[in-house]
Amino acid sequence: MRAAVAELKDKQAQARRGPSDRATEAQRAKGKLTARERIELLLDEGSFHEIEGLRRHRATGFGLEDKKPYTDGVVTGWGTVHGRTVFVYAHDFRIFGGALGEAHAAKIHKVMDLARQAGAPLVSLNDGAGARIQEGVTALAGYGGIFQRNTLASGVIPQISVMLGPCAGGAAYSPALTDFVFMVRGTSQMFITGPDVVQAVTGAQVSQDELGGADVHATTSGVATFVYDNELECLEEVRFLLSMLPSNNREMPPVVPCTDPVDRRNDRLLDLVPTDPVRSYDMRDVIEEIVDEGEFFEVHPLWATNVICALSRLDGHVVGIIANQAASLAGVLDIEASEKAARFVQFCDSFNIPLVTLVDVPGFLPGVEQEHGGIIRHGAKLLYAYCNATVPRVSLVLRKAYGGAYIVMDSRSIGADLTYAWPGNEIAVMGAEGAANVIFRREIAAAEDPETTRAELVKKYRSELMHPYYAAERGLVDDVIDPTATRETLIRSLEMLRHKDGTLPSRKHGNPPT
Repeated sequence: MRAAVAELKDKQAQARRGPSDRATEAQRAKGKLTARERIELLLDEGSFHEIEGLRRHRATGFGLEDKKPYTDGVVTGWGTVHGRTVFVYAHDFRIFGGALGEAHAAKIHKVMDLARQAGAPLVSLNDGAGARIQEGVTALAGYGGIFQRNTLASGVIPQISVMLGPCAGGAAYSPALTDFVFMVRGTSQMFITGPDVVQAVTGAQVSQDELGGADVHATTSGVATFVYDNELECLEEVRFLLSMLPSNNREMPPVVPCTDPVDRRNDRLLDLVPTDPVRSYDMRDVIEEIVDEGEFFEVHPLWATNVICALSRLDGHVVGIIANQAASLAGVLDIEASEKAARFVQFCDSFNIPLVTLVDVPGFLPGVEQEHGGIIRHGAKLLYAYCNATVPRVSLVLRKAYGGAYIVMDSRSIGADLTYAWPGNEIAVMGAEGAANVIFRREIAAAEDPETTRAELVKKYRSELMHPYYAAERGLVDDVIDPTATRETLIRSLEMLRHKDGTLPSRKHGNPPT
């Protein structure tokens, strides 16, 4: 038995060591860590349990029969992050460039099944060259199995994709099915067809980074949720995100002790938000003032910047915050902002995270490009997401809320549990100037002094239909609150709603706009 154990130890050491020192040096020359180094950074020290570490492929042809390294290019298993179980798989670029073959895919299928059955988050550390061409269609079938499992796990366990190298073709689709995508500048790229194919088909010359680099996906496509400058910072932030998420959809998010007083006054808010509805300010400052210790984790901070989506805590309990950003496009809703907010609302609802909506919206962005791009359909995604959400929902109108955008931003009429407003709020079909121009156009046209008449009629409309208590008088706002009491009001409201029982109609699933 001693000899057998010694042989086992030797094989395990081979698997951990990898193919060669030369391959490891090549990986590091690109500024990248190895698969096992990444796992060590992600998980709590000494907590990793590897599975199928001695698996090898059984393919033949094209020289594969002479190359059968242990792990087959992917390291799989589980460990803990902040003491809670997390499953992980990491492509090993040193072996076949991390390309996926039949055995490689079977290992990933196994760990994905275990994660869903155990009810624990799944993190993929992606650094692979796509399907293993030498194995043909069996490699493609392996991707199909991954995609199916991503879909089955959606809304059941948190799924996080960390892009740490070039990921092309099928390798890019799995991350797109997961909840969050992390990328690292300079080393990670995602695209369906690479630069060579693009040039062959279109004639356009483009680099990997220009086509599918981290900044492109963070600012333009919206594929990347978070972007960082190096792997260490990236993996540390993955750990932080996991600390705010429940292990599965049957659990509540982790609660932490809070030393920030519930009744802390928010006097700073009186000066942060201008009363003039056209003056700009940074909504991040408002969020920072309200939440525990001023700490929040913004999702998609570089994409669709006219709406803010963030995870934070109020009295130690995790909340999802959706807020119009007046400092970007005046906080209007457009196609990208609607998509961004809708997916965030759906995620929070899936994982029992209460929603706090901070409203200061002038409407939907007008224009031919928006209309032809499908703003009706995309705006409906956010409407659908809110209407379908059963978690506690509290909204607060800070300043203005006009037209359909007011309804979409979790108004009382679409099911918000509690709706508050600050004094000075304007809730209306449109701004007073626009409304007066429509309603009183004949009077203005016939007046001797049109501008003076217009100003008087604007003032009349605002005083009669847009005063701060109009919506409260009609039961569309539960209370008009002192801004300095915002934090306490939100916390007390969510505390009351903590055991809310929201039941949807019995159905297989809805048919949301896509």
